Amino acid sequence: MTEVERLAAEIVAREGGFVNDPDDPGGATNHGVTIHTMRRLGLDLTGDGQVGVDDVRRLTAAQAQQIFLDHYFRGPGLGRLPEVLQPALFDMQVNSGANAVRILQRLLTEMGFPCADDGVVGPQTIGAAQAAAAAAPDHLADAYAIARRNWYYALADARPASRKYARRRDGGKGGWITRAEEFMSPRYRLTDAQHRARVASWG
Repeated sequence: MTEVERLAAEIVAREGGFVNDPDDPGGATNHGVTIHTMRRLGLDLTGDGQVGVDDVRRLTAAQAQQIFLDHYFRGPGLGRLPEVLQPALFDMQVNSGANAVRILQRLLTEMGFPCADDGVVGPQTIGAAQAAAAAAPDHLADAYAIARRNWYYALADARPASRKYARRRDGGKGGWITRAEEFMSPRYRLTDAQHRARVASWG
């Protein structure tokens, strides 16, 4: 198993099985693959001529892993970016599409390596990422993970229905936040008190 295949398998395990949460804009999802993605790819697993919830239920972990490799890593060109960024970017690309690259592009610009905020891995973004990795090789992955965490918090600030993904019912860190923090050094992870203070305005 190659490194990128290992990353894809970890994402499938992290995503879990079938869910159909009405608050999730992605709709019915299995192993992290949404019904919208399956429709875009024409994955009619039931053979009834349309892609619906039953097709999502039938999707296997192996099929999800291949989808991630083909359409969320190789397709967007994540392999052309510095290796130190690839695990978190791949995970975020699965979780939120082109926003993964947009977050990186904004971060690179803030770091003094400007590039367009278009979600596309082109020559400008590759060059900026390589320059940033050379300038801060021990910090770039942490900086991206922190920017990703901040993006999740901001999304939940703006969309109350999404707040349950950023905090648990008991007020602790929810899936989005713990997911972002998996890709950063422990010293940059928020304490429970810091997290609760960050979400206090949500009521």
